[in-house]
Amino acid sequence: MKKVSNGFIYSFGALGGLLFGYDIASVSGAILFISKQLHLGPWQQGWVVSSVLIGAIVGALATSKFLDTYGRRKLLIWASVIFFVGAITSGFAPDFWVLLFTRVILGIGVGITSALIPAYLHELAPKRMHGAVATMFQLMVMIGILLAYILNYTFSHMYTGWRWMLGFAALPAAILFFGAIFLPESPRFLVKIGKLDDARQVLLNTNKGDQGAVDTALKEIKETASVKSAGWKELFGKAVRPALITGLGVAIFQQVIGSNSVIFYAPTIFTDVGWGVYAALLAHIGIGVVNVAVTVVAMLLMDKVDRKKMLELGATGMGLSLLVMYIILKFDNGSQAAAIVSAIALTVYIAFYATTWAPVTWVLIGEVFPLNIRGLGTSLCSATNWLADMVVSLTFPMMLSSWGLDNAFLFYAAICGIAIWVTHTKFLETRGKSLEEIELDLHKRAVADKETSKTAN
Repeated sequence: MKKVSNGFIYSFGALGGLLFGYDIASVSGAILFISKQLHLGPWQQGWVVSSVLIGAIVGALATSKFLDTYGRRKLLIWASVIFFVGAITSGFAPDFWVLLFTRVILGIGVGITSALIPAYLHELAPKRMHGAVATMFQLMVMIGILLAYILNYTFSHMYTGWRWMLGFAALPAAILFFGAIFLPESPRFLVKIGKLDDARQVLLNTNKGDQGAVDTALKEIKETASVKSAGWKELFGKAVRPALITGLGVAIFQQVIGSNSVIFYAPTIFTDVGWGVYAALLAHIGIGVVNVAVTVVAMLLMDKVDRKKMLELGATGMGLSLLVMYIILKFDNGSQAAAIVSAIALTVYIAFYATTWAPVTWVLIGEVFPLNIRGLGTSLCSATNWLADMVVSLTFPMMLSSWGLDNAFLFYAAICGIAIWVTHTKFLETRGKSLEEIELDLHKRAVADKETSKTAN
């Protein structure tokens, strides 16, 4: 087995996140030009934007079966091929229907990586680095979004600019393909299929030759891998319920607290409070830079601060920022002071989101489920995340027209308040624990609940 550095493993393992971020953000600029050249109506524009989300739901749900049958590495190679084909063909799409179909293909690649990469990075990273390594996925997502904003702006003066915006994703997809060939398989999958020596070699590599850490990890993995793979019945069973509530909870709240609506409609928001179009587009790039910078901060904090505390702090900061924007839009819309304050509030909102809910969601989804249903659990949570994204994307324009931007912000602020309560009372804390320790905690909790119910009866 060819040895590669940990930096190579984590960087290329997370590279799918860059494609994920680029593909969901590039269409926000491209659609302005696509609608003119392909003569699309509002309904068709909506389908072009949301077709990636349809593919993502399909890709995420399909991942569970392939993840536990063919392994993590092979699936990552397949995802890179799907990305490449989807990017090239969407760039050359001659009409609405071909574009729609190719965007769904791209979405399948997005869905696979969103379900696969958080679990893969967790399974390769040493316990002390779980949070930071898993956050690399979100950092790559944010870099992908920033790259999309910059290239949208760069290609906007070209008649065929939108084709370059969409087709550019083929380049990182090709890089991911060649990088994934050299990536190791997950030691947990190797143990599961009986390749113990290979699993030991991977663990020695990622733990930098620490025999004690490798022996402990291998012992824990063997114990959990001996449990037979389970299905939907076990996933929705009482023993796994705390993990399912945590995984589905973060997946849904990450979207319904308004994050994507605020990020993707940022230029509209800036123009609504008095900014010019040119300034708004440049500000969009500025937001992308903030996203990347604060995600680096999140990587540094992830293994030092409890996951739940980060989520509660994030929802508090986001909620307060939304309230400030609501007050400005309600009572002082149009003045220069209002434009400056709202821009600051919007940036603060995005900073809190990118430091907390954006990365912590994928960290928790990747680590909270037991090994025998990890593929199924991460797939369901990823698909739920995309479904929630689709619902928010489709309802936000309607909310905007019927309620106005100010009341939409007030609604999202209220959701932030609910998210704080649910996080505090319902979610599991996983910081500082190995995947096997998290699974053991679930088992102990299930046994304690059983004993309590027996005593009560």
